[in-house]
Amino acid sequence: MTQLVNLTVMLAAFWLLLSGHYAPLFLGFGAFSVLLVAWLARRIDIADDEARTLKWLLRVPGYWLWLSLQVMQSAWTVARLIWTPGARIVPGLGKAGVSGMSDVERAAYANSITLTPGTLSITVDEQSIEIHALDADTLQAIEAGDMERRLRRAGLH
Repeated sequence: MTQLVNLTVMLAAFWLLLSGHYAPLFLGFGAFSVLLVAWLARRIDIADDEARTLKWLLRVPGYWLWLSLQVMQSAWTVARLIWTPGARIVPGLGKAGVSGMSDVERAAYANSITLTPGTLSITVDEQSIEIHALDADTLQAIEAGDMERRLRRAGLH
């Protein structure tokens, strides 16, 4: 029940942040939509299991900031590879271990890899994520596990 209350509060705060409208009619629509989503979450029984609201609220933005920097750095690397005459592009396939991760962590990890320019998560299973990378160095960096450690530290499980 606590997770349901937390989810409702977080949804309301998120709605207010994105909406920016504080007229009574808009607040009513917002309250209705938040309560509807909270009710649906409770009805399909995900409010207690999958709602990661206040528990990781302070840790996830740090991961997002780090991931944003990685995306920019990778975009620069890909642009440099493409625009440098005679640059040798050496794509590769590899795997990143995900044993012991929850479904939410595996999905977040695979999405983080795919968001990074020059990399793509091909398949995800219980033990690993198969990755295609435009550059072998990028693949080695992912396999080294820094992204995985930061994601686990964010506490999405």
